[in-house]
Amino acid sequence: MSAIVVSPLARIAEMAVRHKAREMISLLAEGQDFHRPGVIDAARHLKLGIHDITFAGTGDLVAPQEVHVAQIIDFARSWDQASPLVVHCWMGVSRSPAAALVASLAVRPDDDEMELATRLRQVSPYATPNARIVEIGDRLLGRGGRLVAAVKAIGRGADADGNAPFVLPLTPSGDRLP
Repeated sequence: MSAIVVSPLARIAEMAVRHKAREMISLLAEGQDFHRPGVIDAARHLKLGIHDITFAGTGDLVAPQEVHVAQIIDFARSWDQASPLVVHCWMGVSRSPAAALVASLAVRPDDDEMELATRLRQVSPYATPNARIVEIGDRLLGRGGRLVAAVKAIGRGADADGNAPFVLPLTPSGDRLP
């Protein structure tokens, strides 16, 4: 069974070890240094230097761009799914849930966007996926606006303190990792 573990930065090592992950996507501001968990294969760690903003042209902040989302898609498609994929950002609330949705649809293109967004909301009442990542992912994956609409339909998540990792199963059957 495959899943995507979404985590705040502070809990990536714990989540990687607990779920026996070997691959990871990091979405943090450029230069925001951290220690990659030893169980994550350095060759299978995608690091993207982006801020949690939804529009470009905000001073020195780097908005997610098409090239970043394309890298998420390519990385997800090369993931062997033998173990969960960890996706993290600073708080695990915006950039990483958006990347998890995009990665999920990259590996399961026949999935329904609304069902996926509903599954996200079920496993995380706090997730508020970054709209720019979702929009770019929708376009690159040829979803015709359905992913954007599904994320809008689940609405903004509850206020979060950045300490609520969650597991997004790739199957709607309810398979869950402990």
